[in-house]
Amino acid sequence: MKVNLESIKSQMLEEVNQDLLMEYTQNVASEIRLSGTEEELRAFYYAKSKLEEFGLTTELTFNDAYISLPGKTELKVNGQSFPAITHSMAVSTDETWLEGEIVYSGKSVSVDYQKNPVSGKIVLLDGLAIPGAVLQAQQAGAKAIIFINAEYTHEMIVSPVWGNPTSHTYDNLPKIPVVSVNFHDGQKMKSTVKNHTNCQGWLKTKVDTGWRKIPTLTTEIPGNDENDHFVLFSGHIDSWHYGVMDNGTANATMLEVARILALNKDNLRRSLKLAFWSGHSHGRYAGSALYCDEHWEDLHENCVLHINIDSVGGKGATIITEANCMAETRDLAKRSIKELTGDEFEGSRFGRAGDQSFWGPGVPSLFMGLSEQPQSNNPASEAFSQLFGAGKAGGFGWWWHTTEDTLDKISPENLARDCKIYLSIVYEACTTEILPVNQLAAVEELETCIKDYQSKTNGHLNFSITNNRIEELKNNLTQFGSLLATLTDPQVTHANKTLKQLSNILVPLNYVKGDIFNHDTALKQPPIPLLANCEKLADLEVGSHQYHLVLTELKRNLNKVNYALLKAIRTVNLAVEQINK
Repeated sequence: MKVNLESIKSQMLEEVNQDLLMEYTQNVASEIRLSGTEEELRAFYYAKSKLEEFGLTTELTFNDAYISLPGKTELKVNGQSFPAITHSMAVSTDETWLEGEIVYSGKSVSVDYQKNPVSGKIVLLDGLAIPGAVLQAQQAGAKAIIFINAEYTHEMIVSPVWGNPTSHTYDNLPKIPVVSVNFHDGQKMKSTVKNHTNCQGWLKTKVDTGWRKIPTLTTEIPGNDENDHFVLFSGHIDSWHYGVMDNGTANATMLEVARILALNKDNLRRSLKLAFWSGHSHGRYAGSALYCDEHWEDLHENCVLHINIDSVGGKGATIITEANCMAETRDLAKRSIKELTGDEFEGSRFGRAGDQSFWGPGVPSLFMGLSEQPQSNNPASEAFSQLFGAGKAGGFGWWWHTTEDTLDKISPENLARDCKIYLSIVYEACTTEILPVNQLAAVEELETCIKDYQSKTNGHLNFSITNNRIEELKNNLTQFGSLLATLTDPQVTHANKTLKQLSNILVPLNYVKGDIFNHDTALKQPPIPLLANCEKLADLEVGSHQYHLVLTELKRNLNKVNYALLKAIRTVNLAVEQINK
């Protein structure tokens, strides 16, 4: 007799226990959990004990990671002292004062250093301490940076290097000190800079950066039909300060989803793997990057979807329509959110942030965070809009990455709501006969981006093969989709393998700039990164030396795009042929 999966899902959603969620949160977030510390490890052991209490087998491993823990900071402007913090991966001055003239250069996301030279000076900027802004100021010759945050200073990591550095990427780590001050003090500093022709600053920073052992905790609930394929559900345990929302509530949600699905494991078609990371906040996603490095082939061959969770259940977090997704995973989120809340999920394209370490192996992704605050006029909302992009949402809350991320910032009702959304999505991803990854939507997004790039090249690059292959791939996927409702069990398994193979091709094409075995930097990255220079080509003088250099690069990269599309076409054609036999 066929099991009514929808009925089972409804029953499971009723099992979500608000009190247990808060209990898990309080226990995980009872200490400050810096990466690689004993306090963090105790939180890992707590999560491990709960998973084993649910009847699951766990694995706790330790790996070497390049971790950076900010220490004491001192700052003076024209002799007046101001409280400040420094940041992970910033340069440490140790006991030496760094002195220089301070210049104010505006918002960190829109500085023109050619018009406003800063060589040899300390730069004062509005916004959060982000890697791109640090790199830009450093390249302009700045000797240090002071960021003006919101009501509270926000802890950040300022390195663009994703995960552990290599001999090729180590030199990309920041080479200057970086500090942040709160909004009120920042306005005083701006006034001082404006009213003094030579405003002097002194700063002293201590950053403890080096190799440490960090833990990774995993467990698996095996599937029953396609148990070689698995959904990865992950979140980090390390924190800034007590990190109750970031990321205690997320860990609690993972535990509650594990508890409920462990009781309903007989209904899972494919396996669920849960992974708890360290090194997120202090190692630029070192934990998830290490896991990718250690399990690349398994992720490439068998991981059908990565669902990430971060900073859920906050008070006032009423916006649940703009979380990150890929085009191919949007429908999966949309169904559950509509069903559980009535809201229409729109989603937003992933930036290069969060524990999204699995695009190289070709794993489609859904979510980083989920619920956000409405926009407001306060400085925190303004800073978050610069970081995450403007929309309806105003970030995770003014307390995010501050000393104020404490239990009183959590809404038990919102936490239970968010947990139900994650449970519903994880359950669907693990149980539906046909893997809920909409590859046609992925191709349609690629088509939109390619048309945009083509328009920017003013006819200097030939997209005819690209356009023909996109159209052929869309038609083939439409035919493939029409066959999915009539498949036998063996055909279903093969169809799902086909969908997985398409992810292996399309995800890197849309999201990876470099080698699929490495990790791109944590810097802003456009769609189909291989073609990002199309806009640059249009601005160059036709026939110039630089024009020919960029055109040659784009021709070669377009060959890569075209060949990836050809592989996708062949993959779908083979599947259709086998189904029609």
